[in-house]
Amino acid sequence: MSATQTLIPFWTEIADRAVHDHARQHANDQAVAALVEQYASTLYRVAFSVLRNPSDAEDAVQEAFLRVLRHRDALDEVRDQRVWLVRIVWNLVLDRKRRAKTRPETDDVDELARVLPANGMSAEQRAAAAQHHAQVLACVDRLPPKERQVLMLSAFEELSSVEIAAVLGITESSVRSRLFRARNLMADLLQHPRSAR
Repeated sequence: MSATQTLIPFWTEIADRAVHDHARQHANDQAVAALVEQYASTLYRVAFSVLRNPSDAEDAVQEAFLRVLRHRDALDEVRDQRVWLVRIVWNLVLDRKRRAKTRPETDDVDELARVLPANGMSAEQRAAAAQHHAQVLACVDRLPPKERQVLMLSAFEELSSVEIAAVLGITESSVRSRLFRARNLMADLLQHPRSAR
């Protein structure tokens, strides 16, 4: 066998590997694009519920997707992409909040309307809903941090107790007991909005 005949299978194998790698990379890029399409608004709501600042929430979501891009080769290993993404954003926003040591608040009704869409409502109904929403958020803010975290993930993001446990890194029974306490505290706060914890 000549040297040329020996090199042909070698170069063919390299070319096949390059085509396969390119196809895999393209598939991974499409998977990330699909994740952005499917979960961007959910991740924004998670980020906004903690940061209460639209631009900070958008930055956190963007940073989360940048991290996903960096680790896109591992997407196949992720069992529940929704929980995985929420956990990434959750950790990012908590890190930002810790660094800032403050919680900027916003009473921007337009932003509330963006976060909670009001389809088919009159202007009066939207205003009343925004007022009620602001009152509920104020009560949520008065909850102890552990109960507030669990309630936000359960009520606002509709995660199950198993998913919340995975996001927060705690047991499912802890999630259920914190959720029970949070709901009871919320009921008291909504009945007596001016009362202390």
